[in-house]
Amino acid sequence: MLEIGSVIDGKYKILNEIGHGGMSNVYLAMNEKANKTWAVKEVRKQGVRNFEVIKQSLLVEIDLLKKISHPNLPSIIDVIEENDNFLIVMDYVDGNTLEKLLKEEKTIKQEEVVDWAIQLCQVLDYLHHCTPPIIYRDMKPSNIMLKSDGTVILIDFGTAREYKTEQQEDTTCLGTKGYAAPEQFGGMGQTDARTDIYSLGATMYHLVTGHNPAKPPYEMYPIRYWNPQLSSGLEYIIEKCVRKNPQERYQSARELLYALQHYRTLDESAVLRYRKNSRIFAGLMTASFLCVAGAVGFFCAAQVKQARTYQTVISQAQKMTDEKEALATYLHAITIDATRTEAYDGIYEAIVADGRFTREEEAILLEINASMGNYLQSFRSKNALGYGDFCYHCGNAYWYYYEQEESRQSHGVSWFEEAISTYEGKEQKEMEYRRSLLYAEIGRFYKKILAAQVDGTDAGMYGEYWKGLVSLKHMNDEARDRDFVTLRMYQEIVSKSMEYARYLKEDGVTKEEILAVYEEMAQDLEMMKPHATSAVAEEITYVEQLMESAQKLLSSSYA
Repeated sequence: MLEIGSVIDGKYKILNEIGHGGMSNVYLAMNEKANKTWAVKEVRKQGVRNFEVIKQSLLVEIDLLKKISHPNLPSIIDVIEENDNFLIVMDYVDGNTLEKLLKEEKTIKQEEVVDWAIQLCQVLDYLHHCTPPIIYRDMKPSNIMLKSDGTVILIDFGTAREYKTEQQEDTTCLGTKGYAAPEQFGGMGQTDARTDIYSLGATMYHLVTGHNPAKPPYEMYPIRYWNPQLSSGLEYIIEKCVRKNPQERYQSARELLYALQHYRTLDESAVLRYRKNSRIFAGLMTASFLCVAGAVGFFCAAQVKQARTYQTVISQAQKMTDEKEALATYLHAITIDATRTEAYDGIYEAIVADGRFTREEEAILLEINASMGNYLQSFRSKNALGYGDFCYHCGNAYWYYYEQEESRQSHGVSWFEEAISTYEGKEQKEMEYRRSLLYAEIGRFYKKILAAQVDGTDAGMYGEYWKGLVSLKHMNDEARDRDFVTLRMYQEIVSKSMEYARYLKEDGVTKEEILAVYEEMAQDLEMMKPHATSAVAEEITYVEQLMESAQKLLSSSYA
């Protein structure tokens, strides 16, 4: 054991012990020259029979952590091998493990669990998109640290591995019983991203129910079996995560992330409300199919020609004046052929036609993403650019049309990130790719800025954010989107330049730069007026009034 007060490697002074296990201790250390605290993990050789095996596991962990960088992951600073022990110097995380918190609280509020799971999905998505992908394989409460600001940190990469496309199975079976997916114990191919989906689902189950899946009854019941007050939407998500067959789980961390962001919409009450407002949905699906069957009955003597059937359904949907009927018919078209773009484009057009994206319309997207997940997988694999366009359109729908303004950007970012992964390297989609990158960057700013203000680390963020907004406007000038998108983009630019005026000034953005953008927008609004519909004209007036107020505020802020 390291002595308290001793200095290792001439720079790390051991302050006190903060954790210990059977073969290792963790200490808090101070680099006095840098005035910075670190965690030092000591792995002892003495008394450990298979130290070389343990050492190799540690080296794998160290190599992995050296390659990656993410705010929800620790960083390796130094590795020191001495005669009697092996020392790893890493970031010190000031907080407790979720395991310790669970022992104190017994169960955790589902809202907190969902927030942590969203963060963990983001870090898993990062790991799974590394080259080669990294599969964590040991998600559980004891490997998740919670900081005082609500950030979770994923620790202990001893069982993580790089995914090898040419390999049929893992060389070793590792993981914690109860949290580990069935494929981690061999015989079902090598572990992949869906393995981490399983263990995250098991972790969420433990946190919200208080029942450890590694202890009797060794089975994960629906979470409302233990607590009927829990969300049925969250119950569905967890149940899907922990299915034995990987094909039946969420297929990516991004897919799970989206579901978690909308778990309340998946609640039975929301689904029932949606179905009540669209009672004719099932009937329309059947009627649509019968109409199609009649229209193409001429061809059914041998077999129904898929392409002709699909086009007939699309034509029917395009002629429908009732939005719910049209959406139901487009959904039916997807079940006929999930790889063509017309039905997805039609859904987007129907959703945004009136300038509002409602919760009821959102239920349609959730329907596609949940029960129609296999169709989306087929769409992505066989028509990647079409799938990317659909994700881009969904991001737009949330960003500019969603009726819950406070969550527009947070919901839209996941769709834009999915579009980015699909568009990357595709020259014909360069404009959409660049726009998606900007939306994702701006969305991350909105997510981080409040915490950065509290921590006092927000200096410089506003200037970059403003550049992003202006770049987005210039891209829209170059390849113009529909009027509603343009006008709401202008609203965002004006309202945020007012909200962050003082900070923009501190980051070096001049009043003249902002007013120049206003002048460009004012000229564009004048050009839009002669051809504007009544709804667009109202939005033009609103933007003009907003700019008038903003100019007064800027004069005051920059005085």
